[in-house]
Amino acid sequence: MSNTHADDERRLAELGYKQELNRSWSGFSNFAISFSIISILAGCFTTFSVAWNNGGPIAITVGWPIIASLILVIGFCMSELASAYPTSGGIYWWASKLGGAKAGFYTGWLNLIGLVSVTASVGYGSTFYVNTLLGFYSKSWAGSFGGDYIKQQFALFLIIMVLITLINLYGHHLLATLNNISVWWHVFGSAVVVAILIFSPKHHSTGSFMFKHINNSGFSSGSYWYLVLPLGFLLTQYTITGFDASAHLAEETHEAHINSAKGIWRSIFYSAIGGYILLLSFLWAASNFDMVNSADPKVNPFGQGSPIAIFYSALGGDGGLFKVIMFITTFGQLFCVTACLTSCSRMMFAFSRDNALPGSKHWRKVNASGTPVNAVMISSVLGIALTLPALWKSSTGAPTAFYAVVSVCVISLYLAFMIPIYLRWKAGDSFKAGAWTLGGKYKWMNLVAVIEIAVISIYFILPTNPAAVPGSKTFAWTSVNYAPLVTGGALILLWIWWHLSVNKWFKGPIKNI
Repeated sequence: MSNTHADDERRLAELGYKQELNRSWSGFSNFAISFSIISILAGCFTTFSVAWNNGGPIAITVGWPIIASLILVIGFCMSELASAYPTSGGIYWWASKLGGAKAGFYTGWLNLIGLVSVTASVGYGSTFYVNTLLGFYSKSWAGSFGGDYIKQQFALFLIIMVLITLINLYGHHLLATLNNISVWWHVFGSAVVVAILIFSPKHHSTGSFMFKHINNSGFSSGSYWYLVLPLGFLLTQYTITGFDASAHLAEETHEAHINSAKGIWRSIFYSAIGGYILLLSFLWAASNFDMVNSADPKVNPFGQGSPIAIFYSALGGDGGLFKVIMFITTFGQLFCVTACLTSCSRMMFAFSRDNALPGSKHWRKVNASGTPVNAVMISSVLGIALTLPALWKSSTGAPTAFYAVVSVCVISLYLAFMIPIYLRWKAGDSFKAGAWTLGGKYKWMNLVAVIEIAVISIYFILPTNPAAVPGSKTFAWTSVNYAPLVTGGALILLWIWWHLSVNKWFKGPIKNI
């Protein structure tokens, strides 16, 4: 055993755990999984229309750098915690250590809900692009499932979830390799997309267009600044998330007390820069505004504000360059959802190791290669179950279920991040920092992080269109943003469960060494 590996096992033993998972990931692989889950080839493409329809280009040109900077502050705060406590329990373990069993219990469940929903949202979001590609290459595909686009989407979603589950079950060494490949796919793939959108279109939008205001939400123009535009920030907040994966893979990473911390903040930093350049190229190519902004399927079959409409109109149809962009983003999204399931299953393994889940004895089992097989499978099944409302078409025609799952992801994950960050701030100088530390900067960084998360959590449970407002003449349940029902409902059930039962037996992390 190398000295490095022995030191890693010693640090883990000091936290109370024996080495069960296979510690074979390098620092780059640890960075790579968070970078892959953030995936600018996923979030920037699948939720671009959120920013376009709720605010317009200004939600990107001004909103992206502001929100990304705030997320980087959150990442710095989490990096300090990851260095001090390099365990797969990650967010949950930090909260338990700093705030006790109750704080850890709620944090763990929020983190788990967020990881299940990010897996579901990325998996379902990728089907928009897979479906479009299939339609271009197979004219008969459009008539499958009786021509029901909703059922086509869900069938593809199921296929993708089965595929990534098999990869996670039988490809332990393959996973690290895929994440390493994913980094370069995202870097060079994004560069290719940007180059195509800069040099190929005959016309480009103007500089003033980059700051244009658009309100396709259905809400009044008077609510633009305080409601519509902030809803458009979901693009940034959703795209740059899932970076806690670097913490969840700590027990599989060499020198995790350093590499997990670096993996968190570096994945945010490089994704923020790359994503901004990528999004600006979208806007610069969006010269056919009437087509891209149209909600008429005869004019724009790809959806109002869809980036696919930008590529199609800018490149003169579905020619070779259009297909290149579609292939790049589609495979980038598949890399992303594979990494999401890995992160989710490791969190479930760690949480079950401390008996915090029903059926914990099943979810904490690992096979001979060090893979938590049952945790992988149940994570996949829960992701599918969360996305079932997508089988019902929204009255507005918008994929409300997809955006609802996105909101569940953002709210749950960031609330989970907020709890240990607040507790670390509260601990003050009594906190025993690891090798990577903020020093005295924690005093303002922790507060900025907590405030940002509190604000976005309020915005992203709000209705996303008038048909989702209770009491509205156009109200329809299929248009409702069910994020508050899922996250809020879960918190109510957890509160009841805690007071009726859990507080009597759950004591937080259980040492197994």
